[in-house]
Amino acid sequence: MTYSSRSPSEIRSMFGRNLRSLSQDYPSISELSRQLGINRTQFNRYLSGESFPRPDVLARICAFFGVDARILLEPVEVLTSRADALSSDFLADFIAPGARDVPESDFPNGFYRFSRRSFVSETQFVVGLVYVFRRDGVTYIRGFEAKEAMRQQGLPTNPQAREFRGLVLRQEDGITALISRRNTMTSSFNYLARVPSMENNFWAGYVTRTVRDSGEASRAERMVYEHLGSRSKEVFDAARGVGLIPEDALLPYHKRLLRPDQPFT
Repeated sequence: MTYSSRSPSEIRSMFGRNLRSLSQDYPSISELSRQLGINRTQFNRYLSGESFPRPDVLARICAFFGVDARILLEPVEVLTSRADALSSDFLADFIAPGARDVPESDFPNGFYRFSRRSFVSETQFVVGLVYVFRRDGVTYIRGFEAKEAMRQQGLPTNPQAREFRGLVLRQEDGITALISRRNTMTSSFNYLARVPSMENNFWAGYVTRTVRDSGEASRAERMVYEHLGSRSKEVFDAARGVGLIPEDALLPYHKRLLRPDQPFT
């Protein structure tokens, strides 16, 4: 069947199938609809293949998921298939094994609350949420920069500008994550190792960011990750506390692991 012979119902069906596939990495359709700025009822109609969006809404959806308008015509697997650097012979014995084998026992799926000192203000700390999931044997991480932190640097605060995604790699003693904002505007390197705790759900390490040495702002800070899993109440409670906070507002165990009174070397 050629593109020109496809009926509107077939196009709606293909779009709905693709949108369901793209949405499955997001734990909440309500939250996804909010981030896209689309009424949930209307979004559910797109998912079910009952309708497809206006051109401006379609453009917003495509930009958000990093696809193009072929989402109406071709399976999403075709649209998102790209050369996989991890499968190259050059990296086969170096990076690929660590990227494709991060045991859930070492770094489980689900939501994490993280905290670290702000890169631009010594008196403030960033608290945020990230979501870790696995697809095709690879462990990914996704989250959003704090609005206040973006605003301090004169950057846009819309969800698309704040979003970051990354790849998690297994190390001999812990994990690393290579994280970037859209179009690799900025990147960071994160190292974390599990630390003793009551529920065995804390990791501590550091994060470094890719900026020039200005002599004014930090480029590396200690960081703490706390695994929340997918327990709705804990995740929603944590979401209400994200942003920039003073040192005395840090959670006690986060503060203990961050050791804000000791310089990071």
